[in-house]
Order: sequence, then C-alpha cells, then structure tokens
Amino acid sequence: MFSSLATLEVNKKLYFASDFHLGAPENKQSLEREKKIVGWLDSIKHDAQCIFLVGDIFDFWFEYKHTIPKGFIRLQAKLLELTDHQIPVVFFTGNHDMWMFNYFTEEFNIPVYREPQVFTCNGMKIMLGHGDGLGPGDKIYKIQKQIFKNKVAQWLFSWLHPNIGMGLAKYWSTKSRISNTGTDEVFIPEKEWLYTFCKETEAEQHHDYYIFGHRHLPLDLEVAENSRYINLGEWVNYHTYAVFNGTKVDLLKYEENI
Repeated sequence: MFSSLATLEVNKKLYFASDFHLGAPENKQSLEREKKIVGWLDSIKHDAQCIFLVGDIFDFWFEYKHTIPKGFIRLQAKLLELTDHQIPVVFFTGNHDMWMFNYFTEEFNIPVYREPQVFTCNGMKIMLGHGDGLGPGDKIYKIQKQIFKNKVAQWLFSWLHPNIGMGLAKYWSTKSRISNTGTDEVFIPEKEWLYTFCKETEAEQHHDYYIFGHRHLPLDLEVAENSRYINLGEWVNYHTYAVFNGTKVDLLKYEENI
C-alpha cells in the first residue's frame, strides 16, 4: 500500500482525518456529523491520491462474525463509492474502534492498520497512526489496551448477544471523553504524551512529519528543525483535517459551502 505513495501524481494530495466518533453523543448529533464528513469526502475526491482515516472513526465498533454495528450507512456508501472509483482509503484503528477485523477490507477493499506506519512520499518521511498508548504516562489505559487486544477477551465478548454487547458499548460511549467535554481542550506541555513521543523518536531517527489523532486538539508543533507534529483534532467540535500537497502538511478546518 504505502510503496505506491512514494511519489504524488501531478495535482494530487494526501488527506488525513481522525476522531469522527460517529455514534456519540447521541444519534441526532452523530447523523449531522456523518453528513458533514460525507460532504468533506465529496469535496476532496477530485484530487485525493489517498485518504487516511486515522482512528476513532466510530465511537464504538465491534465486528461479530455475522453482524456489524447498526448505522453509519452514509459513510459506508461514500467509502464504497471512493474505492470503486479507484481512490484508495486506508484505516487505522483507534482506542474506540480497535475491534475492526475484516469487514472493511473484504467489503470496501480498505486496508486496516493497528500500529503506526512510516512511509516516504516526495522525499518526506511521515510517521502516521492514531497515537493511543504512545509516549509516557496513561498507564491504566495501556493495561486496558492489552486486555482489549487479547484474542481470548475478544472471543468472550463476541459471545454476548449483539443487543447486550452494543448496549454496553452505548453506555460506555456516554462516559467517554468526547461525549463529556466541549472545546475546552488545552495544551499542557508536561502532559502532552504524544508530543513527548515525537521528540524522543526524533532524537533517535528523523521524520519530517508525525501525524496522529487521539488527542482531540488540533496541533501543529515543531518537534525539531525540519520536523513537525500534526494532531488532527476531532470532528465533534473542530472539523479539522490535514493535507499533504507534496512539499508540506497543512492543518485545515472543513467549512461547508465554501
């Protein structure tokens, strides 16, 4: 997949977005957001060489063997349209949708990655991933993530009837950070674990860009000389995304009807 991105085609771009959190906090707000996301995808399809969806696209996602979560049909239809027209889409799982298995790959020809990936495009080295569990701190979540990734734990959850499993997920969703905060996220250097991760990684090996989600705060920060950390923000409040035009990455806000 990433080997095909070594060089951008003329007038083509790479697009990155994360943390749509579809399903949260309630169906009405989620549907309005989903329509906005579909509008954004329509607005970029003319020059997208690849679209990266970088985790927590859904506020909860668990694929049973013969069942997937109800809803989100507008997004799924748009993704199918894109891939049918040979516009590649790539998924990264986040902490809310790590239970993606083979549905998107088999139905939409969308590869799914679970760990950060590094690739080079137009000579720029880019590290890309959701970002959960990276850097120091957040020790409780790191333990939880190992449990959630465990095949036995996933198998046990799969034996819950979907009405029960999805009901538990909906309750959990109402307790999540994205459902209980407004736009009051603030940058606190000593608690910016992803930023610390970028700095520590850059000290070992150079990357021109580190692109992550998870933090819910749009950020464009210098890591070192000729190295930047881009956080993609989220779509409950900010509606931000990043675009690589072949020479640089810009962090932008989607505005409808512009």
